[in-house]
Amino acid sequence: MSRLLTVEGLTTEFKTERGIVRAVNNISYTVDSGEIVGVVGESGCGKSVSQMSIMGLIPSPPGKVVAGTAIFGNTDLLKLKKESKEMCEIRGNRISMIFQEPMTSLNPALTVNKQMSEMLLEHKSISKKEARERVIDMLRQVGIPDPESRADDYPHQMSGGMRQRVMVGMAMICDPALIIADEATTALDATIQAQLLEMMNNLVREHHTAMVMVTHNLGIVARYADRINVMYAGSIIESGTVKEIWANPLHPYTESLIHCVPQLGQKVEAIPGMPPSLINRPPTCPFLPRCKYRQKCCFEDPVQELTLVEGTHSTMCALRSGGAKNEQ
Repeated sequence: MSRLLTVEGLTTEFKTERGIVRAVNNISYTVDSGEIVGVVGESGCGKSVSQMSIMGLIPSPPGKVVAGTAIFGNTDLLKLKKESKEMCEIRGNRISMIFQEPMTSLNPALTVNKQMSEMLLEHKSISKKEARERVIDMLRQVGIPDPESRADDYPHQMSGGMRQRVMVGMAMICDPALIIADEATTALDATIQAQLLEMMNNLVREHHTAMVMVTHNLGIVARYADRINVMYAGSIIESGTVKEIWANPLHPYTESLIHCVPQLGQKVEAIPGMPPSLINRPPTCPFLPRCKYRQKCCFEDPVQELTLVEGTHSTMCALRSGGAKNEQ
């Protein structure tokens, strides 16, 4: 597989009355063509902000990308102005985003056909008739019944699950190289969520489209993703293939997330405590106050960056990155 996106040292901050919030702290990761990469973590850990930074969607003020690069093809996305011609050509065409709440993402005053056709007419050299035919075909692919008729519906005439299917179809209609799914199924009930996840997985595999799957549910990415980046307090604290992480979680936070996934015959364990403030970041490991494995080295010599342990498996944990094996 060829490299599609390379993010290095991405750092995003927000200016508030209480101080500077570093929502994303020096993260680096890659996405290859055709693969699904999961980004997992609690609410407020920086998952969505990291993806919105790449897409040029951070409101400024108060937000600002202060460091890093995001190389997509031969272009550094972070150097493009939000409304520049280059960014508008990439956004929605070569990189698409599926947001969490379709009712606030879809325009209530426009029909589904109007909104989906708008993207095609903006990025492709086709007629309105051809655009409508493409919209109907895409609605059929995402499982909308009677797509010829439903294309003329307004968002309020559809259920939540159908609206989210429209969002998936809108994201895929221009055949992008990369789709960012930001908590795309969180607002739906479990049955509809499962149907949509299977549909999205089948579509991206069929079209050979890469996808970044942002979620707080490690169980979801374990089923669908190829690789996982676990985020905590604005940093990626563990990275590896699904097999590497699920079979041998190296960071205590990742281990805790796995225990939060409901499994038959096992008790779900909540993670005690709260994440740290992102205004005054602690100099030690951010998970330290909640970690049941903490030892002396965690206070004195914390690991500040991902350390490769084996294969592609990396962690930001002093105890399990090789520096404190004798203390375990």
